[in-house]
Amino acid sequence: MAAAKKPVRWHIAVFLAPAVLIYTSVMILPLFGTLQLSLFGRGESGLIFVGFDNFRTLLFDPRWSASFWNALWNNTWFFIIHMAVQNPIGILLAALLSNPRLRLRGFYRTAIFVPTILSFVIVGFAWKLILSPLWGVAPSLLDMVGLRSLFEPWLGKEEYALTTLGLISVWQFIGIPMMLIYAALLSIPEELLEAAECDGITGMSQFWKIKLPLILPSIGIISVLTFVGNFNAFDLIYATQGAMAGPNFSTDILGTFLYRTFFGFQLQIGDPNMGATIASMMFLIILVGVCIYLFMIQTRLRRYQF
Repeated sequence: MAAAKKPVRWHIAVFLAPAVLIYTSVMILPLFGTLQLSLFGRGESGLIFVGFDNFRTLLFDPRWSASFWNALWNNTWFFIIHMAVQNPIGILLAALLSNPRLRLRGFYRTAIFVPTILSFVIVGFAWKLILSPLWGVAPSLLDMVGLRSLFEPWLGKEEYALTTLGLISVWQFIGIPMMLIYAALLSIPEELLEAAECDGITGMSQFWKIKLPLILPSIGIISVLTFVGNFNAFDLIYATQGAMAGPNFSTDILGTFLYRTFFGFQLQIGDPNMGATIASMMFLIILVGVCIYLFMIQTRLRRYQF
């Protein structure tokens, strides 16, 4: 007797088609268009194929390389701030809010998450007002507690500006890792925690020995999201410091460098080909970082099935 044929699940393609078409039109095609544009340059007769010359110019030409490496280092420091400050504090807040004995947990979750939904323009303008040495409230608040001598024009000094913007970004987005870790903690079975309590593992010891190993995959996902988000950053720097990313390009990151190069700004004439080259480098950096996580870190993380 002939084996029955498996039914063709055509409905899967029907349901996926709209999402695939939209994603292809707004993500895949522009990506390949950007990569293609980075391989061309301007000649007397129009666009000419130059291969990887634009990448060599970006990386090794003194006129371009100094700006590129400066922006790349600033981007890296911006990412380090989020990894070292935002994610550990987000994990700590999630651990505190997951305590069933904590009162007003819903209010705290909402208050911490609200800045995440605010516009970058609002956040940037508000913090410029707060930290302004002329009319900001920060000097007055520090003066009230006798710490006025600690105040500096943090957004106006090269050595402080990028770190200050990084901490502002941490304040705005700390709710995202907090909520993701909070959801992961709530998914841990109560039976497992009760068994740990029977063995005398409670409090912080329970978090370090039981909960933390179980949420490591979630922490890994948050780290990847932080990496991708920070190397795509643009809005806060632009809203706060402008396209020139002052003072003296000390807050210039790849996003603002790309904006000035592609569209032009003030006396700088836009160069779409070099702009596409910078965008391609950003894509390659993010791709390498995500691949390192997927193939070298995620495969080593323990996964627990409940």
